[in-house]
Amino acid sequence: MGNGDTRVRGLAARAGGWSARHRWAAVGIWVLFVVLAMGLGSAAGRVDVEDSEQLKGETATAARIIEEAGIEEPASETVLVQAKDAGLTSADAEFRSAVAAVMTAVERTGEVTDVTSPYDSGTVSKDGRSALVQFDVRGDPQTAGERIEPVLDAVADVQKEHGSLRIEEIGGASMMKTFDDAFGDDFKKAEYSAVPVALGILLIAFGALVAALLPVALAITAIMATMGLMGLVSHLQPMSDTANSVMLLVGLAVGVDYCLFYLRREREEREAGRDARTALRIAAATSGRAIVVSGVTVCVAMAGMLFTGIAEFEAMGLASLMVVAVAMVGSVTVLPALLSLLGERVEKGKVPFLRRRTSGGNDSRFWSAVLKRVLARPVLSVAVATGALLAVAAPALGMKTENLTLDQEFGDSLPIVQTYNRVNEAFPGGSEPAEVVVKADDINAPEVKAALADFREQAVSSGASRGPVEIKLHDQQNLAFVYVPLVGGSDQDAAGASLEKLRDEVRPATLGEVDGVEAPITGQVAGNKDFNDQLVGSVVPVFAFVVVFAFLLMLLSFRSLTVAVTSIVLNLLSVGAAYGILVAVFQHGWGASLVGAEGVGAIITWLPLFLFVILFGLSMDYHVFVVSRIREARARGLQTRDAIRHGVVTTAGVVTSAAVIMVAVFAIFGTLSMQSMKQMGVGLAAAVLIDATVIRGVLLPAVMALLGERNWYFPKWLHRLPDLTHDEAPAAVTPKARDDEGEKVPV
Repeated sequence: MGNGDTRVRGLAARAGGWSARHRWAAVGIWVLFVVLAMGLGSAAGRVDVEDSEQLKGETATAARIIEEAGIEEPASETVLVQAKDAGLTSADAEFRSAVAAVMTAVERTGEVTDVTSPYDSGTVSKDGRSALVQFDVRGDPQTAGERIEPVLDAVADVQKEHGSLRIEEIGGASMMKTFDDAFGDDFKKAEYSAVPVALGILLIAFGALVAALLPVALAITAIMATMGLMGLVSHLQPMSDTANSVMLLVGLAVGVDYCLFYLRREREEREAGRDARTALRIAAATSGRAIVVSGVTVCVAMAGMLFTGIAEFEAMGLASLMVVAVAMVGSVTVLPALLSLLGERVEKGKVPFLRRRTSGGNDSRFWSAVLKRVLARPVLSVAVATGALLAVAAPALGMKTENLTLDQEFGDSLPIVQTYNRVNEAFPGGSEPAEVVVKADDINAPEVKAALADFREQAVSSGASRGPVEIKLHDQQNLAFVYVPLVGGSDQDAAGASLEKLRDEVRPATLGEVDGVEAPITGQVAGNKDFNDQLVGSVVPVFAFVVVFAFLLMLLSFRSLTVAVTSIVLNLLSVGAAYGILVAVFQHGWGASLVGAEGVGAIITWLPLFLFVILFGLSMDYHVFVVSRIREARARGLQTRDAIRHGVVTTAGVVTSAAVIMVAVFAIFGTLSMQSMKQMGVGLAAAVLIDATVIRGVLLPAVMALLGERNWYFPKWLHRLPDLTHDEAPAAVTPKARDDEGEKVPV
């Protein structure tokens, strides 16, 4: 193929061709789209997920009852007053003086209400060494963390005056502030550092500032547009801060990757001697097509989160889907226009000491050497690579998932964790009591009051709680809130057993005997259980949806049953290996000290399903790109083994660069304070690394070499399916290979 006019067809090719011919219009439309999306999103505002929408089950029922009643539960705080040695008890004058000083100090701040003495509420430990002063924070509980600092300072001042006692505060507001201080800035730094890290790697990959800036610029504009769209869409599907963070992570990864694929192919064609116009059109027809196929596959994978029934997951899935779609559209429209406008100026800002990088086979010496050995012994390569991946994945068979407690999330890195442990030790379940929301036609009716009294008594006598069980009446709304400290405290399994006893035994025998009474049980432990139950129930439909639709997309995109099946199997191997690494590091502690994860002992509940969806989508980036190049070479007449060699070697540079960027960005999140974020970062980084090396560099070419012409097997009865393979740029065509029956092998 020379510099002559090359006619190309297909969506990506047509979009790229139009953009190259109407450069300023394409750039202007993109800028207008980004500005309008941001403006409209800002004007509409973002609607966030409400507690009643988070889950199904009793937790959601309780939240709905509270919202309908118009009750806004305040943020509750507790001050632990604890003797440092056994010689001092709550009955001593010094202890009483400290309790009185705490109550006076917090009241003087003007930020609290309903300050309760432990001597009135009975919140004194059995050994008499610990007592809890309880109060509520005034104002909106969602912003209580912003107003709690004066109260914390007041408590700290009291501590200075009583050296023989520990006087420490804990609660929703103080934990919110502590997390914001310890983790919020940390997380923002990670988000901000991701961009310069990606830019630095791109500078090394391209050796030119302008070429490196293009992918970053497109990713950032795609993220900005998506943030605006999230505001608009949130009025139909509420969003969240977590969804926003995931969107930033995914948007940066795919936005940079898509541009990298496109830009490297355009440069490769120009280095092969083609003129700028022809090179751009070939890139549009080849890499552009791979981007569209990959983008649609990633979108389908992200859509799997919509089947969980969990509002937070639905928000993450929709936000990720939107940013991938926006990045995909931008890559096949505005990027060709920018490349056409820049021309040779894309090489401006060359970095000293970095030679110009090409994507040709001559620059992939390492992978050329690896591939030579893989293709020489494909059976051995498949056996070794598969065996290694299965061995890495083996620990996943014993995966234990749970919602991490405060000490698991942060270890001993935060002082509030030690306070949390002391409160739980002295008052098991006291820091996270179960909350029974009792709704009746008349909350003061004798039978309702009697049932409440029976519930309080049986909660303790059944062994579910050691008390004290507190009841707060809201006469006007005919509601009662019953707070039950669960036996087990921070031990999730033991606390879960106590919760089941309350739900299955105590409640039916007491409140359940009164007609017209609703009594859903909520709280931290109940919320975790309902979340787990909902998540477990959604695993099968999510897995089935993602796998089936990914298979169909690969089948239609490559017109090969073999390619579709091997794509799914290889991606599942990659995900399984990532699971195995997570379990080995975070559950068994193998090498945990390297990432600061000692003592976690479990995988956060939501992570396996989240990782599956994200990894299955992102893995398709490399897979589609490599297989597209192999298929393109096969369509030009190369034998399958030669096409494999050409496809893998010529894509090795761009896949390596893209993988290094993804691994670096994800690894940043592995440095954060929260163990759940470490798990997410390590899992994503490990999976991408495995995917770009063992899977794409060894297992994929070895499997395809073994299959030979069977790679392109497409049964006759499937020929009626839509043909989505027409985007390849035409080249000189040689006679197609034939299968054993003499029929032309479709490619």
